[in-house]
Amino acid sequence: MSKAVIFDLDGTLIDSLGDIHAALNDVLQLRNAPPLALATVCGFIGKGSANLVMRALKAQNLPIDEASCAFALADFLSLYSAGSAKLTTIFDGAIEALDQLRDGGFRLGICTNKPLAPTQIVLDQFGLTRFFDTIVGGDQLASRKPEPAMLFHAMACLDTTSCLFVGDSEIDRETSTAAGQPFALFTKGYRTSSIETLNPEYYFNEYRELIDIVNLKFKK
Repeated sequence: MSKAVIFDLDGTLIDSLGDIHAALNDVLQLRNAPPLALATVCGFIGKGSANLVMRALKAQNLPIDEASCAFALADFLSLYSAGSAKLTTIFDGAIEALDQLRDGGFRLGICTNKPLAPTQIVLDQFGLTRFFDTIVGGDQLASRKPEPAMLFHAMACLDTTSCLFVGDSEIDRETSTAAGQPFALFTKGYRTSSIETLNPEYYFNEYRELIDIVNLKFKK
């Protein structure tokens, strides 16, 4: 059985809020609606692009019927994919941590509610794809996080029945709990709850701390 560490993406490895915010406001502008504040959009992130777009439409009193949401989602994915790395940055120390984990024999995966196509674009643009043995996007299975199916699928692809799941949000904490896997919280992401409320098995402020957490977890 492999030693596996599985990561969320947005707010965990990359800070993509600026590009998501810009694309979402472009969608609203196309519908003659005013823009949303950055903090508001941050609160919408976590349950996938369809939910993000629906909440943005609802916040600006736009129609949220199935057809309206579908057209808006298509616009968002097109706009976001076209500019998905203009404002996005990798969190400090993340690449170095991924390098150390790979050198240490760990198998790595991505489990994100972001659809697979824009996920792959961002990973490729930042040279991150090479680190991961599996990448599970939010449009690949019938359910998304916090349902555990995506995490279970990533684990199966990594030939393991246990992992350390690394994320930044309430959704990620709920996912790890549902899957019965320990959770390492990156504290600089998009969560709105306190560390105490989320009650993770581990948490870290800087990526250099993650290596010690991983070594501790897999020595148990």
